[in-house]
Amino acid sequence: VQLQASGGGLVQAGGSLTLSCVLSGDIFSTYVMAWFRQAPGEVREFVATISRYGGATTYYADSVKGRFTISRDNAKKTVYLQMNSLKPEDTALYYCAAEPRERPSDVYFRGASVINYWGSGTLVTVSS
Repeated sequence: VQLQASGGGLVQAGGSLTLSCVLSGDIFSTYVMAWFRQAPGEVREFVATISRYGGATTYYADSVKGRFTISRDNAKKTVYLQMNSLKPEDTALYYCAAEPRERPSDVYFRGASVINYWGSGTLVTVSS
């Protein structure tokens, strides 16, 4: 399984960005997908996750709830992270993650430790 994330960049505070991540090498719809982020000098933290198949269940970190939206397009094998009202504290390397067995609630409560597959990060920088 390979994950390729894209869409990062430099944006002013209050702006928007959409991250994308394409999964190859397996059946995308069977994976719980997630986004994590890591700021300089910080540990990797959970951002959002979406259930497999129809994506009916989502969880968000409190810090992004109401501003970020995770979604998936199984036909395109892609998971998205729409980020609105960006703040300087959202600056980080954003990682796409895929998990074939656990539930989205496991990703939410247990975090990075349950993730089997990671993509390379895409950098988001929010200027004040």
